[in-house]
Amino acid sequence: MKHAKFILLFLAIAITGCGGDSEKDGANGSKASSKSNGEKIKIAYVTNGIAEFWNIAKAGAMKAAEELDCEVNVVMPIAEGGRVANQNAEFEKLLANKYDGIAISPIDPENQSSILNEVGKAAEFITHDSDAPGSNRKLFIGMSNYDAGFMVADLVKKACPDGGKVVLFVGSVDQLNGRQRRQGVIDGLLGRMKDPNRMDPIDKELVGDKYSVLATYVDNFDEALKSAQPEQALAKYDAIDCMVGLFEYNPPKIFAALKSADKLGKIEVIGFDENVETLQQIRDGNCLGTIVQNPYMYGYQSVKVLHKLINGDESDLNEEKYMDVPARIINKENVDEFEKDLKSKIAAGK
Repeated sequence: MKHAKFILLFLAIAITGCGGDSEKDGANGSKASSKSNGEKIKIAYVTNGIAEFWNIAKAGAMKAAEELDCEVNVVMPIAEGGRVANQNAEFEKLLANKYDGIAISPIDPENQSSILNEVGKAAEFITHDSDAPGSNRKLFIGMSNYDAGFMVADLVKKACPDGGKVVLFVGSVDQLNGRQRRQGVIDGLLGRMKDPNRMDPIDKELVGDKYSVLATYVDNFDEALKSAQPEQALAKYDAIDCMVGLFEYNPPKIFAALKSADKLGKIEVIGFDENVETLQQIRDGNCLGTIVQNPYMYGYQSVKVLHKLINGDESDLNEEKYMDVPARIINKENVDEFEKDLKSKIAAGK
């Protein structure tokens, strides 16, 4: 009788053990979405500001959270009072709350290296959108901003095939993405050999055989400057052939300034990212095209990669420490299809 009880006990333990392994599998066959204490895995997705671009990324992050059954907190630091200081304060909060994984778009990676490395010591740490290659991050999810700058230059050349004078607008050149994106445009227009480490001065006109960059306006996410700078450029320069907005909010500010000056449709505009106003101006024929990233996939892949790393799965890592999410050109031919797909993804991620 004792022998029979022992066999039954052994079988019960074995069955429980087998069932336990299957319960550790999360959505879509992923590994555990809960820690040993039963709490859900906690992941933070940190942006470098507030913009519609980041709302799209948030939709992707929340979709992955739903699939993986983990907790995801999307943090968007405000600009008022100092963007870097505000983002660093958010990092401190995340460290205090012991997140398992953190994805960051750093604002000033060189000057944030110390706190970024603290994040990497406390949690699985990756970057997205804008990189911090000098930190201990395990992976960067994004695109080559320098190559995307060349794509912008190609659109400028198509809009102004005989050459012309160009003005650039960008949110930041402290962020690596803004710096390299701007430089790619300049090098592409001036016909230079590629060098992503090059950085031309901001306050100097750059002249090539066919194209010249009259100026680069950097707003550092100041709301007043975002609107004022395109107006200032139109007032300062008698002849501008093309205005280029390199951050998501830049093209709409350019369009507003051109409307006010009765020059909409008379000066070429090239955009970056998928602001609703930019897409509409492409339809209306006032913008030749825009180079878009894929912020939805930035958010989605960031959460998925971190979830894997937290569970000990490093299959997404590579020698380059880079996951490429390629940029695309949106023009009049594909703008409707692109926006329809974008809206469906955002709706599904809410």
